Amino acid sequence: MSFFRKKTRIPPLLHTVEGVDVARYCGTWYEAASVPRKRQKRCTNTKAEYTLTPEGKVRVVNSCRRHGKTVSIKAQGTPVSGSGNAWLKVRFFSLISADYRVIELAADYSWAVVSNTTGSGLWVLSRTPYMGPEVYDGIIEKLRSRGIETAGIEKTVQ
Repeated sequence: MSFFRKKTRIPPLLHTVEGVDVARYCGTWYEAASVPRKRQKRCTNTKAEYTLTPEGKVRVVNSCRRHGKTVSIKAQGTPVSGSGNAWLKVRFFSLISADYRVIELAADYSWAVVSNTTGSGLWVLSRTPYMGPEVYDGIIEKLRSRGIETAGIEKTVQ
């Protein structure tokens, strides 16, 4: 028996979907599951809101409930040239840059899976606060078929 939590292995530079219609992608996304990050510990009701700016960038507001209070962080995403808008460079506080890669996306934009390029983060997103088990299980199977170890993915309490 191991006392260490099994980590999810996400291959670096995981291929993105072919393209993303940013206007369709914008709106509210609820976090159905993720590989929990330190700053997301003890978060519930986690969601992200994306708004397209007139300059073609994406305004991002991530929020969750922690200790009974809503906490949020704002950022701005810029599509990476040649990525079909499936890869954004996201800036927090104008200082911290992160990669946001859409690696799976439902044809009707009802769910998405996002990863970073280092392989240390993964988020399963849904347009609704609750994702049905058959949809969730199908997503996890898609990830496994791509060689992504899914043991470290945890469902998010909404």
